[in-house]
Amino acid sequence: MKNLLVLCGLSALVILSGCKKSPPTLSLLVWEGYADPSFIQGFEAQCQCKVSAAYMGTSDELVAKLRGGAASNYDVISPSSDVATMLSRSGLVAPLDLAKIPNYTQLSPTLTSRELVRQNGKVYGVPFTWGPNPLLYDTTAFAKAPATWAELWDPKFANKLSLWDDLSTVYMAAQVLGFGKPDPAAIYQLSDGQLDQVKQKLIALKPNIRKLWASAGELTNLFQNHEVIAGMGWPLVTNQLHKSGLPIQEEIPAEGTTGWIDHLMITSSSDHKDLDYQLLNYLASAQAQKQLSDVTGYIPANPQAAALMTAEQRHSLHLDDLDAYQRQIVFWQDVPRRPTYTEIWNEVKASQ
Repeated sequence: MKNLLVLCGLSALVILSGCKKSPPTLSLLVWEGYADPSFIQGFEAQCQCKVSAAYMGTSDELVAKLRGGAASNYDVISPSSDVATMLSRSGLVAPLDLAKIPNYTQLSPTLTSRELVRQNGKVYGVPFTWGPNPLLYDTTAFAKAPATWAELWDPKFANKLSLWDDLSTVYMAAQVLGFGKPDPAAIYQLSDGQLDQVKQKLIALKPNIRKLWASAGELTNLFQNHEVIAGMGWPLVTNQLHKSGLPIQEEIPAEGTTGWIDHLMITSSSDHKDLDYQLLNYLASAQAQKQLSDVTGYIPANPQAAALMTAEQRHSLHLDDLDAYQRQIVFWQDVPRRPTYTEIWNEVKASQ
């Protein structure tokens, strides 16, 4: 009888342990590097939860997934400034209670004052980080840094370049054609005639393009394998290549370049709103922002992160000359004719 009681007691313990509630899991759909273990593990330990991240390659991929019914699969997303406004109007993301994000007040007013994620007096996104789409080049293949994007059309670069499979390449060609003068933002308002010129310009560049890249890792590999010597990239790629010892540098050419402000948003369908707010507040902190910059090479939205960096890192992130650096960047914004731009880009890719 005694043995039976012991067995019953053990069975009860097994049953009780099996009923122990597992930690909640937050599902993210974000850009590469935005859920790196170096800082996400700190949040998981602090909040006793798990974070699961999926990565996107373009803003259009993010929107397609959300509109295709996948919004309920994610709690937090990181849209860029080209689609953030549209998402704020879409009903797919929830308006934010900024009182639940105390670190929001630490973020740069230059970012929080923009209208990108504001609708009807409500705020739908927290600025997370920002940066340019610079020209990356292998210093062993260039006697001096390329001064303009237009140099990429030189026949000597046949099959040696890589560009992003994204509308940013359309914007770049528009800048080369001078459509960003005198108003740099005019590249987001191109006419049919201008878009046709952009298409022809990009078709003329195709012999020089070895491959269009879809992820930062893909472009990193192209440089590491010495398949390409230059192309449009992200500071994340530069950061990855520097860590592997490759002589890759980045440049903002004379025409300027486009750039992005990435926001954190909570999906309307998330079942973990309280935990979502804790994540947004955590990622807006100076410490997490510094760690994000360590991983990505992107510029923190929280200026207080600079105090945690070395002088060398602050210089590499242009934090000592931020206003001048920003003037070279035409930040993405809502493009009213985005489907038409996409059609032009698809025609470029399909051309022989």
